[in-house]
Amino acid sequence: MIMKNSTNNKIALVHLTSRLKQTIIAMLSVTFGVSMYVCMNSFMSGVNDTQNALAFSTLAHIRIYNDSDKANVNFISGSEESGKLVNVRNPKFIQYTRGIKNSVGVLNVLEHYPDIEAITPQVNLTVAFRNGAMKIDGSLAGVDVESEDRLFNTSSYMVEGDWKALQQRTDAIVLGKGLAEKLAVGMNDNLSLSTTDGVQRSYRVVGIIEFTVASIDDRKAFIRIASARQLLSKNQGYVSDIQINIADYTAARKVAAEIQHAVPFKVEAWQEASGQLEVGSELRDIIALAVSITILIVAGFGIYNIMNMTVNEKMREIAILKAMGFEGNDIVQIFLSQSVIIGIAGGVLGLITGFGISFIIDHIPFPIEFMDTYPISYNASDYALSFFFGFITTFIAGYLPAKKASNVDPVEIIRA
Repeated sequence: MIMKNSTNNKIALVHLTSRLKQTIIAMLSVTFGVSMYVCMNSFMSGVNDTQNALAFSTLAHIRIYNDSDKANVNFISGSEESGKLVNVRNPKFIQYTRGIKNSVGVLNVLEHYPDIEAITPQVNLTVAFRNGAMKIDGSLAGVDVESEDRLFNTSSYMVEGDWKALQQRTDAIVLGKGLAEKLAVGMNDNLSLSTTDGVQRSYRVVGIIEFTVASIDDRKAFIRIASARQLLSKNQGYVSDIQINIADYTAARKVAAEIQHAVPFKVEAWQEASGQLEVGSELRDIIALAVSITILIVAGFGIYNIMNMTVNEKMREIAILKAMGFEGNDIVQIFLSQSVIIGIAGGVLGLITGFGISFIIDHIPFPIEFMDTYPISYNASDYALSFFFGFITTFIAGYLPAKKASNVDPVEIIRA
């Protein structure tokens, strides 16, 4: 049996080397398919990683806040059911307090979750920024300087000044780049802001920040969390949001559900707040996978045609082998071995070529402020799947002609 297998393999090698040009073409088909699979998926993964990095520069994996929209309650509503006619002039609504008063208790609970990597409290409010006659409505975030930097790496987005300068002055403020340009203010300039309750304060610009997200850069500013509490006349434990980052951002829904059982506030995963981000990433992955598999299938058809031509050319030799005692399984092994060798050799060469092309793309300059080169991600799973799909494609493309060859009737072929 071992001797027969050895003979089968030798015959397969002879077939491959005797038609070297066809063998090389078949191998290059696999190489092209595998390398394109690697390049497409590496690029799409890089695009997704870049988009996630930009999104998570201001978006936490999990957000905790007081969801009190139900708080606008009119206790007179529904009185009609009693059968009495009620006419109320200027009805008043009770507005429950928004925000989280006892943030320390919530933070203590969160410390027991091993999946959590970073936590930062925030006090967010709507304000009007003023510089002389210029007035712009925007948002103000009161932050804990150190924990905010740990969560979002905020200091890396500073274009002027130092993020930690917020800790050095009670009247310090960091402005989004677009907002600073609209207000016509720069470093060490003064500006004033007013809250919706009419509270006004003056601040000195200690930094300019740019997230490359226009909706944030044009409207947002940062101050110390203690200063934000003073603007709202809130106690030391008050926060409007608690932002959380976890080890695996894709598990945000699961972790949020676990936290929800222990916290009496709304716990929202990033997928709920920015579902379009998740959908966009999935669609790009599907497109890349579909295109890559299509390329491999086309390569498979090329291999099938070459193997089918080989079978047709070797019909007389196949008939002689079967007349000599070779069984149908031996014929399948001979031709299937050829496609397997082509698949392995072409697959390995495709992985090397795909990596080389990806490496070149990774070093091509990309003229955008927040990127130096085109985004490429080197995931081992992309390389493993490309080789797997390439091998399966060539295996199937080789098996069908091999099965056809095994059913050849030697008597009819020899008579012909």
